[in-house]
Amino acid sequence: MAETSSPVFLIAGGPSTRLLKGPDPLLREVFRLAGVRRPSVAYVGAASGDDPAFQDFLSRRLMTAGAGDVTLAPLADRDENTDRAKAVIKEADLVFVSGGDVDAGMRVLRATGMIDFLCRLFRAGKPFCGTSAGSIMLARRWIRWQDPDNDATAEPFDCLGLAPLLCDTHGESERWGELKALLALSPIGTIGHGIPSGAALVMGPEGKASALGGTVIRFRREAGRTVRIEDLIPDKL
Repeated sequence: MAETSSPVFLIAGGPSTRLLKGPDPLLREVFRLAGVRRPSVAYVGAASGDDPAFQDFLSRRLMTAGAGDVTLAPLADRDENTDRAKAVIKEADLVFVSGGDVDAGMRVLRATGMIDFLCRLFRAGKPFCGTSAGSIMLARRWIRWQDPDNDATAEPFDCLGLAPLLCDTHGESERWGELKALLALSPIGTIGHGIPSGAALVMGPEGKASALGGTVIRFRREAGRTVRIEDLIPDKL
């Protein structure tokens, strides 16, 4: 996907999110840039198994920041009819993809036949926002290990690709090791974006990436190595 059809907002999330007091400035800016006052939000919790406590926490953060109704699009229960989830997502002003486990979340979206549906809505102009694993799911690819103790078992897998880039979120404490592992399995010239806690990456409809709330770290795959390149510096909120 060479260009985005509508805004994609990739928020790092992470432990610092739980320490915030008052409205989240990143979410407030997301709503402003999405161009909808008090947007209704479809909550996609596939990566966390539709965990109710996690949903409650994030729903309160969304509403405190200015969202209107936040409604679960139920997908984790495989016996659930996905028509309900599709109706919630189609009617919402913005789709919010929560954190959790990237691989598990993508498996749910594939098993429920949601990927083509979400991509069609995006191309039709629906804005999407992710946090933590949800942000990675909105990007092109991520990485899994068949054996966590054996780097030779690492393999990339496709994500939704609404944001035409590679990213990791709040990986600063381990020096973006997973992002670098993904880049090592990517073509030469591929760029990866490390979004630290407290920051976000915005992909506009014109296909331009910009940082929000904090500096986004960037790496590029070169022959035999991965190098750090110029960071994306945000404008002040």
